[in-house]
Amino acid sequence: MQKLRVESFSISIDGFGAGPEQSLENPLGIGGTDLHKWAFTTKTFQKNVLGNNKGATGIDNEFAKRGFNNLGSWILGRNMFAPIRGPWLDEKWKGWWGDNPPYHVPVFVLTNYPRKSIEMDGGTIFHFITEGIHHALEKAFDSAKGKDVRVGGGVNVIQQYLKAKLIDEMHIAISPVLLGSGANLFSGINMHSLGYTCTEFTATENAIHVIIKKNN
Repeated sequence: MQKLRVESFSISIDGFGAGPEQSLENPLGIGGTDLHKWAFTTKTFQKNVLGNNKGATGIDNEFAKRGFNNLGSWILGRNMFAPIRGPWLDEKWKGWWGDNPPYHVPVFVLTNYPRKSIEMDGGTIFHFITEGIHHALEKAFDSAKGKDVRVGGGVNVIQQYLKAKLIDEMHIAISPVLLGSGANLFSGINMHSLGYTCTEFTATENAIHVIIKKNN
């Protein structure tokens, strides 16, 4: 059965998945880049994002690697695709990643403003969905051809899918930093009432990896 998953989503000790004052210069907000230090040196990140064969193996890499297993499509919030707000005044922007984004499968971007799909190198196709989270998930499941769908973020999009009880499994990486403010993943979210349970946690020098699953 197909699943909707959150993978390798990094938060601070105080629960923030992005820092304050997100911008073109600071897409993850002030201090937000520090959340992902555990992933940057892994072999999976180096291969999938930077296109080389460097990087470390080990527990952090295994968690990063599992995020790409049996994956057929992605769902992203608009902020994960672009720093642009409002109507698409300049359609030259095609994402943060250059001509060959690291997805290599269909990606469904939630937005309030229509835009034509963009076909990129390596098999990534960005589709822009204006009809909401349920329509995006339906499209993503269809495009995944039996494989799972990954919600890449940001915080608001994950919260919407959690409140709708649509996320089946989450891998959260808790990084040893404090941000103090920003976008808090669990703000206003009662995970227990929504029917989620922590089923696994593993600590490394770089992060605490937590697996949260929806109760059957």
